[in-house]
Amino acid sequence: MNPISHTDLILNPDGSIYHLHLLPGDIADQIILVGDPGRVAQVSSHFDHIELIKSNREFVTHTGSFKGLRITVLSTGIGTDNIDIVVNELDALVNVDLEQRTIKSEHRSLNLIRIGTSGALHADITPGRQIISRVACGFDGLYHFYKDPDKFNMEALTRAFMDHSGWKPGLAEPYFIKGSEHLHSLLSGPGLESGITISTPGFYAPQQRSIRLSPFDQELVSKIGTFRFEGMRINNFEMESSALYALSALLGHHAICICVAIANRISLEFLEAYHESVDELISMVLDKLTLND
Repeated sequence: MNPISHTDLILNPDGSIYHLHLLPGDIADQIILVGDPGRVAQVSSHFDHIELIKSNREFVTHTGSFKGLRITVLSTGIGTDNIDIVVNELDALVNVDLEQRTIKSEHRSLNLIRIGTSGALHADITPGRQIISRVACGFDGLYHFYKDPDKFNMEALTRAFMDHSGWKPGLAEPYFIKGSEHLHSLLSGPGLESGITISTPGFYAPQQRSIRLSPFDQELVSKIGTFRFEGMRINNFEMESSALYALSALLGHHAICICVAIANRISLEFLEAYHESVDELISMVLDKLTLND
């Protein structure tokens, strides 16, 4: 096997992976991903013990233990482009021999659980409610840059959505990827809204917000609200889950996204003090992970 080139797999002088500045032993198999670097400490404050703290740019990592289970929490920053960096580098830490620059013969699978915030797209999803993403839809186009011999994109769902929304030519074609059935089952429960989540490549026009610039389609949110596919509806907007699901599927990892709805785009309600709601979600995820261990 030919070694992976120095320009494809970039390492720092200490042998750590380029952006995350992590070594293979720094991460656990259970990894919680958050967008905000400040939220890492909010998660690790629940830990019984913190063994490692590292940071570079927006990528902050804490590894520790909760009720005997080793867990890593890592901030990704905002957007699917950052998820592209994070998931590829996490995979390299466990499935590539960094010294030899060769792919390991034995595959190691990670559980990647994104905890975040989002905007709800139906009036009945009140701010503060938890939303778990059975399927992630990407408006970002990242998935299309990768070869996918297993065809993880749900083509029938993609076509149905494009037809329903009158998808504009020139935009990246949307893609729909299922999350981990195991993690969805483990973390679901009463009060959680399950369905499809859309990841957008921006916070303003891609999510139908307007300050001085207007979105091209003023009816997109209402079109999304009336879309149904095999009993599922599209519940929320956020900016990371599509790439997380796509890359995890391609690389053989388990991924799920759970968000607190802090805004409702239909009722125009906004939850200003959402720290407590996020903390409740963190506690729920940590407790269910330990029950599964």
